[in-house]
Amino acid sequence: MSDYAIRVKDVSKMYKLYNRNRDRVIDAFGLSKQPRYREHYALNSLSFDVKKGETVGIIGTNGAGKSTILKIITGVLNPTSGDVDIEGRISALLELGAGFNQEYTGIENVYLNGTMMGYSKEEVDAKMDDILEFADIGDFVYQPVKTYSSGMFVRLAFAVAINIDPEILIVDEALSVGDVFFQNKCYKKFDDFKKMGKTILFVSHDLGSISKYCDRVVLLNHGEKLSEGTPKDMINIYKKLMTGTAVEDALAASEANDISEVIGSGANRGFANSIEGEGLWRTHFTINPNLNEYGSKKAEIVDFAIMDKDGLLTSSIVKGERFTIKSKVHFNEEIESPIFTYTFKTVKGVDVTGTNTMFEKVDIGTAKAGEEYVANFTQEMNLQGGDYLLSISCTGFDDSGELVAYHRLYDLINVTVVSDKDTVGFYDMNSTVEIEKEIGS
Repeated sequence: MSDYAIRVKDVSKMYKLYNRNRDRVIDAFGLSKQPRYREHYALNSLSFDVKKGETVGIIGTNGAGKSTILKIITGVLNPTSGDVDIEGRISALLELGAGFNQEYTGIENVYLNGTMMGYSKEEVDAKMDDILEFADIGDFVYQPVKTYSSGMFVRLAFAVAINIDPEILIVDEALSVGDVFFQNKCYKKFDDFKKMGKTILFVSHDLGSISKYCDRVVLLNHGEKLSEGTPKDMINIYKKLMTGTAVEDALAASEANDISEVIGSGANRGFANSIEGEGLWRTHFTINPNLNEYGSKKAEIVDFAIMDKDGLLTSSIVKGERFTIKSKVHFNEEIESPIFTYTFKTVKGVDVTGTNTMFEKVDIGTAKAGEEYVANFTQEMNLQGGDYLLSISCTGFDDSGELVAYHRLYDLINVTVVSDKDTVGFYDMNSTVEIEKEIGS
């Protein structure tokens, strides 16, 4: 038996795009010697493997081909070329209600989906109680699904997909639907699947979930595999794609199969090693040698600092005390309403908290070429004790309304939170606790 649950080999999906409906008819009947369509490749020679028991995420911008490859893997679509090998029984939760018949009742759709996945009626019967309990839609399960609300619809669809006990679970943006309590139930089931060693292929725009759950991530861009690797590395490159920068660098690194070319190249070494000059705050800090730096440099971060409540430069903050993050930016060109930002992440790359001048409703107006501004973010440290990575940036919006990165420094330095009392989760609610003894008890 193979060690692989899914093998995608040189898969392409081409669609014919017509400017007019009449061209479609002419082409269908072969009435023209010249093709009257243009080719659009949703996927182009895509290859990747998923090992048994592995959780693999697929990320990419809109139109990257994420949903298309999932539909091909599950048999909803046929590839134009290439092969997909599957070893194991698949359960898929793709588009809302995919595979459901609107005229059938909820119960009838449970049996329909079970049959489509290769289960007998007796096998579905054995799972029915678990499915109905998970969906928790009451007597509506006996009504046609066309009468369901979107919340009820997704409850039943997810209940079927995840309780049929597949060997391979494929999920496309399905964990962020329904009310917050149902989402919590879905994520718990997702955790259970991972602990059971099931194979999971997971598409999501929620980078926190991608970082938390995935062992490996495949990054797509315009139908092609840009790269694959650890969630942290792929998320860093994906954030570059989101701002339209460093795409060529990312492609070059993925072709060389060396993410360090993206994460630690060029300007990164320039900022990390150029500690020259007296009076710079940053000379007091140890800069991450694998700093992820990029941007157009129309504005450039030239210095930064963290100061404690006494104004001392430090990378160790005592929990509960106030501190300030400082970011000095030099403007090489005139920029309208630049945005200063900071973010704290875990060492695994999960965003914990952060803010920016736009969120805080602070607008400096027009920054002229040659000017320098210092952004001071002052707040109380309520994160739990431990190590975090600080990122800072200067961004903004261009004339078309697109977000652009002028200069970003991801995972710039390590910040240690010193604490003698930690609670559950990432930060402390600073609760006041009082216990009262009832009279007569």
